[in-house]
Amino acid sequence: MSAVNGNDKLKIMIVDDHDMVRTGLRTYLMLEPKFEVVAEAGSGQAALDLLMSGSTPDLILMDLMMPGMNGIDTTKAIISHFPDMKIIMLTSFLEDDKVYAAIEAGAVSYVLKTVSAEELIYALNGAMRGMPVMTADVSQALTRGLRQRTAQAGDEGLTEREKEVLLLIAEGRSNKEIGEELHISVKTVKTHVSNLLMKCELEDRTQLAVLAHRKGWAKQS
Repeated sequence: MSAVNGNDKLKIMIVDDHDMVRTGLRTYLMLEPKFEVVAEAGSGQAALDLLMSGSTPDLILMDLMMPGMNGIDTTKAIISHFPDMKIIMLTSFLEDDKVYAAIEAGAVSYVLKTVSAEELIYALNGAMRGMPVMTADVSQALTRGLRQRTAQAGDEGLTEREKEVLLLIAEGRSNKEIGEELHISVKTVKTHVSNLLMKCELEDRTQLAVLAHRKGWAKQS
């Protein structure tokens, strides 16, 4: 993938099952000298096929609701093969569970199709720096989605995978070691750690380790 520095253009793939949406986005983005639309796909599977065949965008604008593989499933599939890919979910839907699921799947940002041109550009530039960009209503939906998942989950609101990560943190494992142990990417480990800190209302890994020992979940030496 190209490094977006200096005069390099940001290479974008547009994934949406509506031709008019893709045309509109392509037309607008190509008016901006810093952007270049290098690929388009009308379905999640088509997007994955393009990437697997060698297409190398820097960032993907992903529709949420598509026939076959939806945007969330497509994001999961892409991140599993290309963990550094930057994906922005661009959709008309503002549902708590969908916002949470999109971010959990690996999307950097969740942006509504009603945003202004300036807000979309801001989200694109932010995504390349790994900076989530969300409007206030999307952030609120994400928080509600997290609370819903927490209420539905088990011990201390943690999922089984989060408990596995927590136990390995208590053993002093690094993110890389945790990823190797659980066969997941370092990026996914970082997401689980962030979720643990948020759910447990703690500030760092040390406090997570203390919590695991205090609850009796960690192995006793």
